[in-house]
Amino acid sequence: MIKEKRAFTVSGYGMLVVLLALQLLTAGMLVRSLAATQFVAVPLWGVAFALVAFCWHGLFMVAPNQGKILQLFGKYVGTEHTTGLRWANPLIFKRTPISLRVRNFESGKLKVNDANGNPIEIATVVVWKVVDSAEAYFEVDDYESFVTIQSEAALRNVANEYPYDNHSDEAISLRGDPVSIAEKIRDQVQERLGRAGIQVIEARISHLAYAPEIAQAMLRKQQAGAVLAARKLIVQGAVEMVTDAITTLAESHELELDEERKANMVNNLMVVICGEQQAQPVINSGSLY
Repeated sequence: MIKEKRAFTVSGYGMLVVLLALQLLTAGMLVRSLAATQFVAVPLWGVAFALVAFCWHGLFMVAPNQGKILQLFGKYVGTEHTTGLRWANPLIFKRTPISLRVRNFESGKLKVNDANGNPIEIATVVVWKVVDSAEAYFEVDDYESFVTIQSEAALRNVANEYPYDNHSDEAISLRGDPVSIAEKIRDQVQERLGRAGIQVIEARISHLAYAPEIAQAMLRKQQAGAVLAARKLIVQGAVEMVTDAITTLAESHELELDEERKANMVNNLMVVICGEQQAQPVINSGSLY
């Protein structure tokens, strides 16, 4: 693999002064030789003037958070990251700029099957940047397209490994554990993009939903699960309230009830507490028994 290395360059500001001085010197000597009809010196100073003019081609600019990949006759000679005006070998005609800025990529909505086989729609946002310009430029054909394809492939893989939702607290699900899923997506995307000199800073799910053909059925399933969980909580609370009521009557008020009347009291209290409609009171006008 081609790894990034530092290119040999010098400050362009110093070379600007040197080249300007040499250009004026060679131009002056060429004009002087022509005026003095020194035909032997004219070609020499003419060649010197042309060489200095050619050296101007070695100047180039590097913007902040940008690298310049230098190639000498097709051979990679290094990358320059120093911001400002730089000068390199003027024979290096190819200086390819590459951005080192942090970038965002948002995938489209992918239709995949989760671990339970349910069709879902999922999308992700990947935050990335180039950290090795040589690998990004030479190891893959188009590193931006490589990021797109590999990120979507990693997202599909993660979506196939985990269910959309899971009522078990121990199992990881796409909807219930966004932080864990984001870490797994980032790790898988980084594993795929590492060979292209790209660092994945963050990857998170930006869209998650059931596919339209099963959305209504899964919504009813979720509603039924919510109702069941609420009923369970209500019944548990009602049992605790009835137990406290019987215990308080027996201990604080010394009211002893036989098993039949305890069962009757429990039945009435459970109906009142767990019923969806408001209970209608019934007045007992007879004896207690």
